[in-house]
Amino acid sequence: MNDAPSLSLSAQDCLVAVMVAVSASDGDIGTVELIKIQSAVTTLPVFVEYDVDRLSLISKTVLDLFEQEDGLDALFGLIREALPDRLFETAYALACDVAAADGTLDEGELRLLEEIRYELEIDRLHAAAIERGARARHIH
Repeated sequence: MNDAPSLSLSAQDCLVAVMVAVSASDGDIGTVELIKIQSAVTTLPVFVEYDVDRLSLISKTVLDLFEQEDGLDALFGLIREALPDRLFETAYALACDVAAADGTLDEGELRLLEEIRYELEIDRLHAAAIERGARARHIH
């Protein structure tokens, strides 16, 4: 991704990137997770003015970054630069929803959620409440 400096992310792009990253963290973006991402983008108020056509660009960007040695750090750099603090918990909640969507949390997803908590400075108590809510919404 040689054009990284020219890539400008919106706050909504960052939310999508976090969801895609969690979905891809286990090496496979599952159908249920894709449906969860699409549903979030088409129904949540934070995405009301979002151009849905950007989903594929942001997904490709995240996947390209994951192929690079320091790709995760680069992704968090882009997110910290473009995502307002007021949406940090929203990003974590969306990440948890995508991780829980298929009913299982694998090691890669858990590690990435931990990294997101750290990078976005999500308070442990708030993180636990967000995780509990995601679990409750996606119980089979």
